[in-house]
Amino acid sequence: MSGTVYIVLFRGVGGKTQLPTRPLREKLTEAGFDNVATYINSGNALVKSDLARAKVVARIAEICAREFGFDKAVYVLTRKEWAALMANNPFPDAVEPGNQLHAAWLDGKPPAGAVEALEAVAGDGERIAVVGNVAYLHTPNGFGRSKLAEKFDRGIGVPNTARNWNTVKKLAEMAEAAET
Repeated sequence: MSGTVYIVLFRGVGGKTQLPTRPLREKLTEAGFDNVATYINSGNALVKSDLARAKVVARIAEICAREFGFDKAVYVLTRKEWAALMANNPFPDAVEPGNQLHAAWLDGKPPAGAVEALEAVAGDGERIAVVGNVAYLHTPNGFGRSKLAEKFDRGIGVPNTARNWNTVKKLAEMAEAAET
């Protein structure tokens, strides 16, 4: 079976905004995507398709809006882009435990001064770096207690969606399995 494996990241899933995983898998499969999988109920999926990325994004966004009332951003990355996200991690000393390092896919370049302003609010031991389209946040005292994490979404100045390193690794494993 040919096609490209895409890792699909939905922005803003959790709390009041839900994308039910089983119905999502069913609808994506019905739409013609192959090797459909989801990972935890926080906005992660994988699909394999011969369609170009823009068409994959448009089709998934249309399905989510029509079937689930979900109208937030959908980001689609190839396995190669995901591997680069992992390889470019500027904080290799922070991958364990995997819930203290987050990778946020950015929908563009942050405005001048945004990263520096976030660094200024970072708490003890917290770090941030942007490499390409990815912001890496290390929050050693916990993401939920982090001043950096609290200010990140608005402070970075561009739409984004973040995953902790445990999820980053799991999606890489799942994407490899979806290739076959």
